[in-house]
Amino acid sequence: MSSSARERAVVDEVPTGLWLGGTTQPASGGAVLVVDDPSTGEPLAEVADASREDVMDALGMAVSTQEAWAATAPRTRAEVLRRAFELMTARAEDLALLMTLEMGKPLAESRGEVAYAAEFFRWFSEEAVRIAGRWSTSPDGATRLMTMKRPVGPTLMITPWNFPLAMGTRKIGPAVAAGCTMVVKPAAQTPLSMYALAAILQEAGLPDGVLSVVTTSSSGSVMEPLIRDPRLRKLTFTGSTAVGKKLVEQSAEQLLRVSMELGGNAPFLVMADADVDVAVDGAVLAKMRNMGEACTAANRFLVHESVAGEFSRGLASRMAGLRVGRGTEEGVQVGPLVDESSRDKVAELVQGAVDGGARVLTGAGAVGSRGWFYAPTVLADVPEEAALLSEEIFGPVAPITTFGTLDEAVRKANDTEYGLVAYAFTESLSTALELAERLDTGMVGINQGVVSNPAAPFGGVKHSGFGREGGTEGIEEYLETRYVGIKPR
Repeated sequence: MSSSARERAVVDEVPTGLWLGGTTQPASGGAVLVVDDPSTGEPLAEVADASREDVMDALGMAVSTQEAWAATAPRTRAEVLRRAFELMTARAEDLALLMTLEMGKPLAESRGEVAYAAEFFRWFSEEAVRIAGRWSTSPDGATRLMTMKRPVGPTLMITPWNFPLAMGTRKIGPAVAAGCTMVVKPAAQTPLSMYALAAILQEAGLPDGVLSVVTTSSSGSVMEPLIRDPRLRKLTFTGSTAVGKKLVEQSAEQLLRVSMELGGNAPFLVMADADVDVAVDGAVLAKMRNMGEACTAANRFLVHESVAGEFSRGLASRMAGLRVGRGTEEGVQVGPLVDESSRDKVAELVQGAVDGGARVLTGAGAVGSRGWFYAPTVLADVPEEAALLSEEIFGPVAPITTFGTLDEAVRKANDTEYGLVAYAFTESLSTALELAERLDTGMVGINQGVVSNPAAPFGGVKHSGFGREGGTEGIEEYLETRYVGIKPR
C-alpha cells in the first residue's frame, strides 16, 4: 500500500459522527465541520458539527448511566482501562499517523504521545482499586467517624488540539477509575484522535453511554447550556487562560467542581555553573516538543551573562539544524503549526521583538509555500518590553535574555501572571533546591527539559489554573468525600 493510500485508509477507519450511546451518528441538523491537514492547508476529513440539542442528549446519557456505572466494581473499571491501554499500544502506528495528519507533529513525536497517552490508562487502572476512606473514633469517644470516596458524577471534558490523545486519556483515565460518566468535547482542529479513542474504549468494554464525544464549531454557544445545567457535576478544561476564565464564570452558576489546566510562560534558567551542552540539549527538548505548541514549552530563556554567548551559539546551531517538513516524511523533526492564524501570531511576536532591537541568530520566517510552517528561531538581546516575553508564544521561537545573580534570575522568572512550569540547569545541589523552592510554579524541572509523567501531578498556579492531573492526586479530582457519623451502642 502506498503512503498516501495508507493515510487515507487510517482516516477512513475513524468514526466521524457524534459518539452517543456507543454509536456514531450525524448531528441533528446534519451540519459538518472540516478538519484540515496543517501541512498542506487542504481538507482531511469531515466530522459531525453538534448542535445544542446533541450536546444535551449526550449529557442525558451521562446522567442516566451514572448510577449504574458508579456501582460497578473497581476491578471492572480497572480492567476496562487496562484493555484500552493494551489496544492503544497494539495500534500505536495507526494512532500516531492519524495524529500527525490532523495535528502536524512529526511521526516520532506522535508515537511518543501515543505511548504517553496510553500510560495514563495503565496508571489509573492501578489507581481504581486503591480508592479508600478512613475509620476513626471521635476525640470524645462517643462517635465513630467514617469517610468514603464517591464519584463526583457526570463530567464535561474539554480538550485541546496540541495533544489530542494525551489530554483525553489524562482526563478520561481517572474519571473511568473513579466511576464518573463523561461528555468529551475535543478541539475542532483535531477531533479524529478522540473519536478513535472512543471506539477503543468501547472495544475495551466501557458500557454504552458512559462516554460521549461531541464535536462542534461553535464551542461557546453550544457548550454553555450544558455547563449551566444542574445535572452536570464537574468541568475539566485544558486550553487558554482567556477561555478558562470564561468557563469558570459559567461554572459558578451550578458551583461545579472545576479543574483548569491553562496557559504557561515557562522560564528556562541556565545558571553560571551549568553544563552548557546539557543545558542546550534540555533547551531543545523544552522548546521544540510539539513545535513549541505546548503549555509546558520553554517560553523565556534566562541565561547567566557569563555563559550566555556559549549557550546562545549552541542553541542556535542546534535549532538551525532541525529539519522542517510534513510530519509523515522520514527524518522530519519540525512539523507545521496547527493553522494559519497560529503561524501569523508567531510571526507577529518575532517581528515585534526584532523591531525592538532583538538579534536574529537563526530562523525568523515562514517556510515553504504550502502549509503553516515556521522556521525554528533563536533571538538574542531581546528587550524586556517585547510581547513574546509576556505572552505564550506557542511556536518554535527561543528568546534569550540574561541575568547576573540568582535573585535577579528568580525575580525575572516569577515576573509573569502564569505559573505552570519552570526549568533550571545547574551543577549545584543547593542552587537546585533553592530554585525549586523559590520559583512560583506548579512544576519545576531540574536539569531536564521534560517534566510530564503520568505518575506525577501535572498542574500550575496563578493564571495557569488549578487542580492536578496524573499521579495519585489525579483521581481525587473526580472523587467526593462523604462523612458518615456512627453512634455505637
